[in-house]
Amino acid sequence: MGGMVPTALPQCHETEFIRADGRPQPAFRDQLRRIHSWRNAWTVLFLYLQTAAVVWATVVFAPWVWPITFLLMGRTFAQYLSLMHEAAHRLLFANKRANDFTGRWLLGFPSWTNTDGYRRVHAAHHREEFGPDEPDLALYCGYPITPASFRRKLLRDATGRTGLKLMAQFFAGARSPLPIVRHTFWKIIAVQAVLLGAAVASGQWWLYPCFWLAPYLTVWRVINRLRSVAEHGGMGASPDRRNTTHAVRQHLPARCVLVPYRIGMHLPHHVDAGVPFRSLPRLDRALREAGYLDDTFEHPSYPAIWKALQGFPLRP
Repeated sequence: MGGMVPTALPQCHETEFIRADGRPQPAFRDQLRRIHSWRNAWTVLFLYLQTAAVVWATVVFAPWVWPITFLLMGRTFAQYLSLMHEAAHRLLFANKRANDFTGRWLLGFPSWTNTDGYRRVHAAHHREEFGPDEPDLALYCGYPITPASFRRKLLRDATGRTGLKLMAQFFAGARSPLPIVRHTFWKIIAVQAVLLGAAVASGQWWLYPCFWLAPYLTVWRVINRLRSVAEHGGMGASPDRRNTTHAVRQHLPARCVLVPYRIGMHLPHHVDAGVPFRSLPRLDRALREAGYLDDTFEHPSYPAIWKALQGFPLRP
């Protein structure tokens, strides 16, 4: 670990909004932590409408749009699970019951994810990045790696080998000694059965295996790895979040496909995990004004950090 830790960091100075250690000042933090429940409700509804539109186009314009649909559905999982991540932090809705219901039944379970289980392990991730309970250490350690090794990892993801391995772990939950794990497993299966039943009832049974399950096992796994290594690949344990979490400049194409709903603003998110995604740009600006974050260690794009993770220099 630690092969990608910056060699030098800018000096942060205390401002009206940011403390000297990068944390938000109390009054500013209270402003940032406001949850926009109604706007988020529309965001979830629009995501469902968008998914329905993609499925409709897949049937109406078949088979010409099938390759595009396959890729778009991988992006759809990135969207569902980014909002599930927000719900896991209890930042999607101010009402806890609404937040947890949406996070489980409308976002997590359709995406084969135990939202409550994710919340528990994700809390360990935020409690101490690269600590003894870090859930995703295997994804992050060992960087930079060779280009050949990077390609092999992506090939396993793109061909479904990673997805099938994780799916086997998921189905092992049916035999878990913990009742809560077994109960959640069957809830997820029930939601998947509803999705399959809807496809069958519409006379388009192939939609579920070809354009829901298959993209989850392939395209989504590629997106998840590319995003994850850009968040923490090769970093190390440190009280300074700039040594545990990468900063990557956010461009519109990446935000549309790879890092929806501001999830790419990962350094501000780790500075204060209680800030909803809509307020992360404001926190990001305040961190830059305080000197905590600047372009001396921020990667200029996702292709740039992927090159750096393969041993290439950040800039010429």
